[in-house]
Formats: sequence, structure tokens, C-alpha cells
Amino acid sequence: MIENRRGFDLFCHAVLIVGAVLVLFPVYVGFCAATMSAQEVFRVPMSLIPSTHLFENIATIWSRGSGATTTPFGILLMNSLVMALVISIGKIAVSILSAYAIVYFRFPFRDTAFWLIFVTLMLPVEVRIFPTVQVVSTLHLTNSYAGLTLPLIASATATFLFRQFFMTLPDELMEAARIDGAGPLRFFWDVVLPLSRTSIAALFVITFIYGWSQYLWPILVATDGAMSNAVVGIKSMIASGDAATEWHLVMAATMLTMLPPLVVVLAMQRWFVRGLVDTEK
Repeated sequence: MIENRRGFDLFCHAVLIVGAVLVLFPVYVGFCAATMSAQEVFRVPMSLIPSTHLFENIATIWSRGSGATTTPFGILLMNSLVMALVISIGKIAVSILSAYAIVYFRFPFRDTAFWLIFVTLMLPVEVRIFPTVQVVSTLHLTNSYAGLTLPLIASATATFLFRQFFMTLPDELMEAARIDGAGPLRFFWDVVLPLSRTSIAALFVITFIYGWSQYLWPILVATDGAMSNAVVGIKSMIASGDAATEWHLVMAATMLTMLPPLVVVLAMQRWFVRGLVDTEK
């Protein structure tokens, strides 16, 4: 049994190593391209040894962009950061309050309200996106942070996860709060919210990456290039037709775009894992 277990562990580690190589090798190639000049990146075969032009390429796109994107890439990164933070905080705030009301308040059609929220998960994005664009256009929210973020704040998934977590909390907590004279808001702020920290952290990581990587929605809502985000900016850097793409600048922009989500995941990794475990209990 021990030998079989050891063989299984070796197999699992081999699979993980192969998977890591398959995932990280394209990233490494992109990093090498980001460090090269225009002449070096088009050399065949391209060298897999990093060059010395990384900061020069970053300075170029930071100040003037590349290709069809004349907006400085620093502005696009700032737009992405605003989108990611507003969407993350908004989703968590709306979802945790909705779940709290569904679990701890007794009102008519409470379960119906939850299932109506949950049913929205069955609607594909393509079904909802054009009516949402029409609403944003009617309210004159195009080319604004409100138009980029507000329609993406509602989240049935986060509401469901918070509801499942709240249902695991013992009823004795609410009874003790009532005996101490705590109202619903105080019970939420002093008891429920501190106990939800790990779940909030896990959802923050997920929603931050979701908001940061938005592509289709900014294309439809932000017709002004200065209001686009980094992902759309990278796509705009890729030339069409016979024009040449400055791949060293595209890869430099890609490396910059990957950094904030990576920092968030690494900084909140422990909380993220604990939040997922607590949610499944």
C-alpha cells in the first residue's frame, strides 16, 4: 500500500509539473519578448533569453500606447483598477446584504426572492448584455465609470455563497445578540461581518480578477479610448491588415496587466483558501 501510495504521489507531482510548464512557458516567452527591441523580437528563431529593453518598452507604452491605441497605457491600467475595485466592493456589499436579508429576515416570498436571484445564473451573458447596453445608453452612462461598473455589480453567485455560509452559523448567536439588546444592524456589523471575513476575502479575489479581465463589456460601453481598460487596450495594439504589430510593446503591456491580479492572489492566498473551505462547510 505504501509503495502504491508513493507511486500515486509521484504521478500526481509529475502531472502538476507538466501542467505548470504548459501554463508558464507561454508566459516566459511573452516576458522574453517584452524585454526585446523590435528587431530582436522578429528575429527567427526568437531568443528565449531575456534582453535589456524591458523598462524602455514599459516607458514607451506608459506614455503613448502602441498601434491603434494612442491613449497612454497607464491610464488604461488605472481604468482597469477602478473597474476591478468598484465591481469587487460593490458585488460583495450587495451580495452580503441580500444574503443577510434572505437568511435572517422573515418576509413574504423570501424563498421566491432567493430563487429569482439564483435563476439569473441560467441566463447567458449574451442574452442579458444588449438590453443592459440599451439601459446604460438610455441613462447616458456610456464612457463613464458608472456605466462600466454598476451593471456588473449584481451577483447571484456571491449571494448564493454568502447565503450558504450564513446558514451554517448557529442560531444561538442571534439569540445571544437579542438578549444583549442588539438590533439587526448591530448583529450584522458586530457578529456576522467579522465571521464572514474569510468568505469576503475569497470572493474579493474572484471578483477582482473578474472585473480586471473584462473585455466585451468595455468594448460596448466605452467608445472613448480613454475610458477603455487594459485588456481592450492590448487588443487594440495588435495591428490589422498589412500593418506591423509591435509585439515587444504588446508583450510589455501584457506583463503589466498580469501583475495586479497576481499581487492580489499572492497577498490573499491564505484567506482565499480558508474562505473557500468555510463556504463549503
